[in-house]
Amino acid sequence: MNDTFLVTGGAGFIGSAVVRHLIQETKATVVTVDTLTYAGHRENLAPVAENPRHHFEREDITDAPVMHRLFEEYAPDGVLHLAAESHVDRSIDGPAAFVQTNVVGTQVLLEAARTYWEDLSGDAKDDFRFLHVSTDEVYGELGETGKFTEETPYDPSSPYSASKAGADHLVRAWHRTYDLPVLITNCSNNYGPYQHPEKLIPVVILNALDREPLPVYGTGENVRDWLYVEDHVRALLRVLREGEIGETYNVGGDCEKQNIAVVRQICDILDEKRPGGESHHDLITFVEDRPGHDWRYAIDASKIKSELGWAPLVDFKEGLRRTVDWYVEHRDWVQAVARDADEGDTGEAD
Repeated sequence: MNDTFLVTGGAGFIGSAVVRHLIQETKATVVTVDTLTYAGHRENLAPVAENPRHHFEREDITDAPVMHRLFEEYAPDGVLHLAAESHVDRSIDGPAAFVQTNVVGTQVLLEAARTYWEDLSGDAKDDFRFLHVSTDEVYGELGETGKFTEETPYDPSSPYSASKAGADHLVRAWHRTYDLPVLITNCSNNYGPYQHPEKLIPVVILNALDREPLPVYGTGENVRDWLYVEDHVRALLRVLREGEIGETYNVGGDCEKQNIAVVRQICDILDEKRPGGESHHDLITFVEDRPGHDWRYAIDASKIKSELGWAPLVDFKEGLRRTVDWYVEHRDWVQAVARDADEGDTGEAD
């Protein structure tokens, strides 16, 4: 893979995993575009920051002139669009930012990509791809049975999921109206190294390490389908290379867990790794449920498995142990992220 890829949101959790993989495991050139909000951090790109095939652009995807410039300057062979406001609680407190980034930003990026693509010719035009990375939350919630398929009607519950649903529709419209060669993926809950400390698994790990309360919404019985981030990266690159233009692929880990079960499993790991004193289970604290908290998500990933030959390789037990170990060994990363949140990242674009 010698192509050049533009990765939006490339300093975030999933985006940086994509960037690190492309730089470390392929010969691709990567242009990381990230405005470095609360969820994007330079520390996530530290392992590849000095690689000459990696270029970092601190820019906002809602800035149309800049997006057009980046396409002209770097001439990418493909786009992996992961830039998004993604924290549900933050979307409830401040939905406007989610509409601006997730909807307006996607429209701006689509137009920049379309303008660039229409000027291409030959193999360069035929091979160009725009991969939009979305979420299973656009489908709403499930009851006790069933799974989300690519044909499940959209029924978003939060400002976050509604903004992602809007972005998905825009991507499909740019394909149907302008023939832009797009692909869409909708993934289940990701976990793994470098995930923002506000998310469930990092919150529990870090609070447990500090012997702080482990907050669990409601009764903790809400169910999520968990996907190790490196498995997700493999799925995205498989779709980018082999997916059928205009198609949607659901990506899931085949790993449904109640939130409380995940918390308890983390406590078991830490009781084993850091024995002494009271059990970490004693730190579990149930808190008031958040508004519009979806009951259950579960992905039917049979399409990507049967058509593209992808399947998750890391089971939850192994993935969770890797994740706990990473946070235990990278407290400096956690401190740097907290410092960014307190002070704001002031680094200049490379």
